[in-house]
Amino acid sequence: MSTIYDFTVETINGEQQSLKYYEGHPLLIVNTASKCGFTPQFKELQELYEKYKNEGFTILGFPCSQFNNQEFNTINKTISYCQKNYGVEFPMFAKIDVKGKNASPLFKFLISEKKGFLTENIKWNFTKFLVDSTGHVVARYAPQTSPLKIENDIKNLI
Repeated sequence: MSTIYDFTVETINGEQQSLKYYEGHPLLIVNTASKCGFTPQFKELQELYEKYKNEGFTILGFPCSQFNNQEFNTINKTISYCQKNYGVEFPMFAKIDVKGKNASPLFKFLISEKKGFLTENIKWNFTKFLVDSTGHVVARYAPQTSPLKIENDIKNLI
């Protein structure tokens, strides 16, 4: 059976990083966008990260422009915007596709592990996947789900 540790992702510097780096830690993996109605969720995501990072929890952000082109053209603009407006310190990665023929293998895996309510596809920005410390996907949350509403689920994994 696969886990997220079987995947490699591209960093904001264009380097490949194995997700084995996060082995043994619970994660929240989120497809993000800087110009979306849900963009203010960055504030709550950062709050959760600050609150639980010393207990091994982290958030991995993956910018995506597939939903009404709501992401900046360059990763530098994205990172600058997220840090300036929301104080984002959790790891962010290179812009990716989360659906369609060019979808990231990681997101194909996440979707296969936890289907959505109406469809397995990701419907919008800020779909969230909670991963336990063994690399297994334990929950999927809709874009409109406030990050703070899943805090208890996070605490149960720490």
